[in-house]
Amino acid sequence: MLGKAIFVVAGTALAVAGCSSPPPPPAPPAVHTPVPGTVEPAGCLGTGVTVKSGPVEAALGHRAIVLTLTNCGTAPRTLTGYPEVRLLDKDQKPMAVRVEHGGSYMAIDPGVAPQTIQPGGTLLSVVSWSNTVTVGSPEAGAYVTVAAAAGDPEQRIVVDTDLGTTGKLTLTAWNPEIKN
Repeated sequence: MLGKAIFVVAGTALAVAGCSSPPPPPAPPAVHTPVPGTVEPAGCLGTGVTVKSGPVEAALGHRAIVLTLTNCGTAPRTLTGYPEVRLLDKDQKPMAVRVEHGGSYMAIDPGVAPQTIQPGGTLLSVVSWSNTVTVGSPEAGAYVTVAAAAGDPEQRIVVDTDLGTTGKLTLTAWNPEIKN
């Protein structure tokens, strides 16, 4: 605040003395920095759905994100099972990570059942991992790709995943609510 007051006084003194200062230099071009939770491609896919993620939640060395699938189309969509998920490194190359279906410390898997979502409706899935380091170098992913079902187009979401040395993600089935 003090610096601002000095600037205003100095600017006033220059204006009174009849001096003018040169215009400020142009701002540097904007740099695209992915924001966690960002979805690419954005918007509704041709399948009538879009997927976004919430922030990374942490508890006792465990981590999770909630995937929210929204029916942005005009017709109901029925999904049965689990989303298709891959983990990518900072260079967007696939990582050698096992994806297991089931519950984890962070969420209970509701199991596989047909889920019909009406336009505007949502389904949820939890992706979880443990940040355990035993032997070797810890791994970290930078992106998660998600397809609503096998054969659907993927959406890439910016998510920092500090896997430690576990090399494993756990995934719950699509469901209208989360159980933990």
